[in-house]
Amino acid sequence: MKLSKSFFYTLRENAKDEDSISSNLLVRSGMIKKTSNGIYMIMPMGKKVLSKIENVIREEMDAKEAQELLMPALIPEDVYIQSGRREAFGSNMFSLNDRYDKRYVLGPTHEELFTLAASMNGKSYKDFPYNLYQIQTKYRDETRPRYGLIRVREFIMKDAYSFDIDSNGLDESYVKMYDAYCRIFDRLRLNYKIVKADTGAMGGLLSEEYQAISQIGEDVVVGCQNCDFSSNLEITEVLDVMEDDPAQMLEKEVVYTPDAKTIEEVAAFFGKSTKDFVKTLVYSVDGKTYAFCIPGNRELNETKVLKALHANEMELASFEEVERVTHAKVGFAGPVGIDCPVYMDRQITHMKNFIVGANKSDHHMINVNCKDFEPVSILDLCQVQEGDICPKCHKKLIFDHGIEVGNLFKLGTKYSKTMNLYYTDQNNQLQPVWMGCYGIGLERCMAAVVEQHHDEAGIIWPEEIAPFKVAIVQISDKDENQCKVASEMYDYCISKGYDVLYDDRKERPGVKFKDMELIGIPYRFTVGRKASEGIVEFVSRYDNEKKEMTIPEALQFLDEKYK
Repeated sequence: MKLSKSFFYTLRENAKDEDSISSNLLVRSGMIKKTSNGIYMIMPMGKKVLSKIENVIREEMDAKEAQELLMPALIPEDVYIQSGRREAFGSNMFSLNDRYDKRYVLGPTHEELFTLAASMNGKSYKDFPYNLYQIQTKYRDETRPRYGLIRVREFIMKDAYSFDIDSNGLDESYVKMYDAYCRIFDRLRLNYKIVKADTGAMGGLLSEEYQAISQIGEDVVVGCQNCDFSSNLEITEVLDVMEDDPAQMLEKEVVYTPDAKTIEEVAAFFGKSTKDFVKTLVYSVDGKTYAFCIPGNRELNETKVLKALHANEMELASFEEVERVTHAKVGFAGPVGIDCPVYMDRQITHMKNFIVGANKSDHHMINVNCKDFEPVSILDLCQVQEGDICPKCHKKLIFDHGIEVGNLFKLGTKYSKTMNLYYTDQNNQLQPVWMGCYGIGLERCMAAVVEQHHDEAGIIWPEEIAPFKVAIVQISDKDENQCKVASEMYDYCISKGYDVLYDDRKERPGVKFKDMELIGIPYRFTVGRKASEGIVEFVSRYDNEKKEMTIPEALQFLDEKYK
């Protein structure tokens, strides 16, 4: 491609309102352009990168004999109501009415439609197994879009679905996709970890995520300093390793604590540590009020709560509701005498004589013990903390941040049963189909690569997905030798079918070099003063290595890179 004839621009200054390295560099390099909060245009140079990521994914999916199709983005709302997921998605799903007042949604994910598609073929056990996939736009009404392409409202996703007759077949299909994903992310040159994760609104038996390690990653990846344990923060177990407090149990007592509401304020009032407290948090869970008791130095893990209560949504209860169940101002909730069900973290069973809210304004209760109230259930409710004990080897846990670029789900028979996807087995009996689901976010991959592969000058694309592997930069358009050498090198590339960028613009050399570095072209040939001697300068973006090459050597390099 000749740059002088193309739609191309770059920005010298940092992009306005972009909050990550990747979004700033992708906007500055002219690869993406924001149109609204959480919505981006993919510009020509960026589309080349995205297409190459798509090709990597398609090659590895096809290698596993998955078959590509394309689903509609506009879907009747009834489909999600039938599967029971319309309520789970809630306001995250874009919805609209057509001219006949029929309700539709913009698909955030396509399990239901793939299940319907599978029902057209899966009649007998002989029809299985198979895997269907698509690469298509999804829509989610994110409450807080941010980090450029990482959290958006409209995005391109590869989603695949396997269909098998039993759990063993599902296991085999899952392993195939696991292997394909490792190959994909290895080819993208991503530094990633595979972690166990919550199945969330997808449901099912198992979920694993591919997390690209990055400081701006919104997910906390829990690992171990000693073994290969890896898990998402949301589901990591807090081992019950606390030892029983040997102290004698004392009688509980209500104490006047004026102007002390927070754990820190109450700790200062009593001269105690936050470890001596039990926090009582009042939540609305699917519209019902519950209290959750956890140690004072811990945080509640909402994912664990939702799993335990088989619920979809939870939020802190309103001030009015807290006052109703505690009969006190907000800040003085406790488990003794509260008018709602109480769930307690299992670590509290080892504590004695702890401090809680007294359910009375400006008062707390000291010397409380587990015998003083009756929780509905005792569970692991706490968020794991760095330095906690590894569930696998009992060494200390460490944290990383990750960008979720892919995920795998063992859905089991959840969707086949709700969407009536059955097959006839060898005994002529109807059985539900076993399904797996496998997703990759293409723009997230693009952003994650930039987060991991850049320097002060710009992007450093891995060779396989760079918009162009090689750039030919002509220093002067007035030097006949330079024009001849650069044109002949470019024409050679065109004749061979090589996708090369030819910077023939009437710009200063410094501008051209900076642009090539910013957009991340891996290799550059500079056609300058020595063109008359048949010599060009070679520069590698990866290590800034510079060396002179003869024209035949340069052409040989091109042949090797594009073979």
